[in-house]
Amino acid sequence: MFFESIWRSNFLIRLRNWEYWPFLVVYWPVFIYWFYLAAKARSFFYFSASNPGIENGGMLGESKIKILDSLPSKLIPQTTYIKHEDKSLSEVIATLIFPVICKPDIGERGWKVEKINNAEELINYHEEITVDYLIQEYLTEEIELGIFYYRYPSQKSGVISSIVAKEMLTLKGDGKSTLKELISKYDRAKLQCKTLELRYKNRLNEIVKEGESIHLVYIGNHSRGTKFLDANHLINSELVQLFDDIARNINGFYFGRFDIKVHSIEDLYQGKLKIMELNGAGSEPAHIYNPGYSLWNAYKVIFHHWKVLFEISMENHKKGIPFMTLKEAWREYKKTRAVGT
Repeated sequence: MFFESIWRSNFLIRLRNWEYWPFLVVYWPVFIYWFYLAAKARSFFYFSASNPGIENGGMLGESKIKILDSLPSKLIPQTTYIKHEDKSLSEVIATLIFPVICKPDIGERGWKVEKINNAEELINYHEEITVDYLIQEYLTEEIELGIFYYRYPSQKSGVISSIVAKEMLTLKGDGKSTLKELISKYDRAKLQCKTLELRYKNRLNEIVKEGESIHLVYIGNHSRGTKFLDANHLINSELVQLFDDIARNINGFYFGRFDIKVHSIEDLYQGKLKIMELNGAGSEPAHIYNPGYSLWNAYKVIFHHWKVLFEISMENHKKGIPFMTLKEAWREYKKTRAVGT
């Protein structure tokens, strides 16, 4: 029992699984490669030319609403932009159907993304947040995917290089254990125990019925406990053609990840999808976080994508797209820091 408690400590769970390691620990070899590519480009900020239609190429400080506005309206959920200094939400609330999703207009890695169930929760969110944010329609589609797509500006067709399927943090009851005990038994939930115990404080001592599923997290973010699964088997020429058609209609987009929801895989191939977000140069091919995926193979995938990012950026630069200057980069960095992500 003692050794099991040590083995299943949060520290050792994270140590055994690189998917939980801090970003800087995982990415230090990538930073070395970035320096090498920057020397070739004669600019640390060459990536800013990758997606001319997205602020800074989508590496930092980009506005989600500006990106969504560039997408075909039929492919995005209903979205409302809210300034954090607005004093009243009554008119907005009157138009909403709860639940909704709230997220900062500028932010990353799931920061301040919340499912809001009613007007009271929305008012509390509005009072607490210090940045402009989006209220987005809550999508009922059950399948959430991250589809990484890139296309060289000189080519007509692109590549889907990664598909990640997101499995939300869910526990199943055994008819004997309380919710608190179930959380402690499942490593992925255990790492989120402080947040979960606060969120479900009124249910922690409740015995969960046998076979009953409790969805603990509704936000498809790895840092919230969502399991990322390698779904590259879904890639085929039909899907590439579909995303070629979508991407060509997005001005100045060549490299990034579509975060989407669909009711079924059949709907995916038929283009019946909703794009929650489109991320640019700062995107990751997130299938690498599949449990058991080797760090060595992950590095091969990451380095390949950074190479492609460099090549696309240089191609655009030769066509007259400027690189971000040091002054501009510092301004964007300060803006991002001020947001608090």
